[in-house]
Amino acid sequence: MALETYTVISCTTRDVTSRERAKFWGEHVTSYQSQMGYGYPRTDDFRAGTIRQRTATYQLVQWWSDTIKYTRTTSQVRLSPDEDYRLVLPVAGEMLLRQNGQELRLVPDAGCLLTFGAPFEVLQAASTRAFIMSIPAQEVNGRLNRSSPLTLGLDLRSGLGRVVGDMLTGLHEERDALTSGQFDAVSERLVELLCMLAAGDDRPTPPGHLTEVETVVRRYAREHAADPHLTGATMARALGWSLRQVQLALQQAGTTPRALIREERLRLVRDRLRAPAYRHMTITELAYASGFSSSSALSTAFRQRFGVCPREMRHAGFPSAGDTQRS
Repeated sequence: MALETYTVISCTTRDVTSRERAKFWGEHVTSYQSQMGYGYPRTDDFRAGTIRQRTATYQLVQWWSDTIKYTRTTSQVRLSPDEDYRLVLPVAGEMLLRQNGQELRLVPDAGCLLTFGAPFEVLQAASTRAFIMSIPAQEVNGRLNRSSPLTLGLDLRSGLGRVVGDMLTGLHEERDALTSGQFDAVSERLVELLCMLAAGDDRPTPPGHLTEVETVVRRYAREHAADPHLTGATMARALGWSLRQVQLALQQAGTTPRALIREERLRLVRDRLRAPAYRHMTITELAYASGFSSSSALSTAFRQRFGVCPREMRHAGFPSAGDTQRS
């Protein structure tokens, strides 16, 4: 089974002559994002650069540049479809984003989640340095239960927002020390927390709001996945709702209590297989400690989900190509 490749690539406009730099920058950004338009106050000596980290699933780019205007038109959205989301966070300077009739001014610790599936305009001031992380659409839509374009301001100054910002910075700073599996594992956790931040982390009021019920049920399942007695009924009882409410909330998101619990247990096993702290445990011990009834039940479900057996993933030290599948 082929393993994913993790790459780190740096690029600056210093690699070309001054008069070619604006054109070079537009072609460079388009090559790893999507079709866009570029507006330069001056094109004779545009200065910019990127540090890009990527696997087949996630991409994180830190970039800096002189003043520039990025646009994505309705025509470009149609001719170059891209439904994935981008987390944008300035590290220095500021940016102005316009999308879907909304306007957001982004400064350090104030990020946003936007989609390339709708037109936008971004005005970037001189000496701005920022992160942009590409996130598969299904990772956001599935957790937030929405598929429409989303432009959302995010406060990353404190609490959960600060944790998300620190994880993003850590991914960049440790770029040369990470493996493919580690980069994807941290990215997945970052996206989970990002969606929790976007949805709000409060207990739903009233509890009949199915989208909010789903958010809390997903979090409960993740936190209690190792409990061998975890079921839809025990989750509903612990959260103070009826089993029917839980079933309807998950049905609206395209899953069931049983499937959700299985997914969270498989993710738990996968993370433990990657963690040095669990190297001393056998696969059978990991199975029981993660809520599975037997090692054979774990192996069958794990291979169906990730394309390799638990032992193969542990020995490889990286996620397999099947790890990019999303149930």
